Amino acid sequence: MATDRLRDIEAEAWQGFLYTHDRLWSTLEAGLARHGVSMAEYSVLALLGEAGPKGMRMSDLAQRRLMTSGGFTRLADRLENRGLIERRRSTTDRRSSDAVLTPAGRTLMRKAWRQHHSDLRSQFFDLLDDDDLRRLAGIWAKLDPAAEPVADDTPGG
Repeated sequence: MATDRLRDIEAEAWQGFLYTHDRLWSTLEAGLARHGVSMAEYSVLALLGEAGPKGMRMSDLAQRRLMTSGGFTRLADRLENRGLIERRRSTTDRRSSDAVLTPAGRTLMRKAWRQHHSDLRSQFFDLLDDDDLRRLAGIWAKLDPAAEPVADDTPGG
């Protein structure tokens, strides 16, 4: 039965998530800003870095970033204008375009990656043990409507 108020534990959990998200986002964004890249830009560059020399279809990048095609196109335009990505006609589907990292994009990505991972470690991973991380990964999986159920191998889980 739904009520107008959250239970105390619900409010505590939700507010803890929001506070932690905002604190982490601000810290991570500030670290990346030293390299002239935003979190949104970093996430696209990181996906392209993982994709390798063939790159990724623009529509797949937009979907993975949970962005509208228009919003993603503007982001891609900025990255392309800065010489960090290049758009090419897809070799598998002539109606679509692929994005690939340029040499300058790969160089920036390596610097940003080191910064981002260092900040993640100091602000997040170093504060949690492996059991915490497993529980947290299980929680995120439960909250992902597209995810397959994950077996909880923790005692009592």
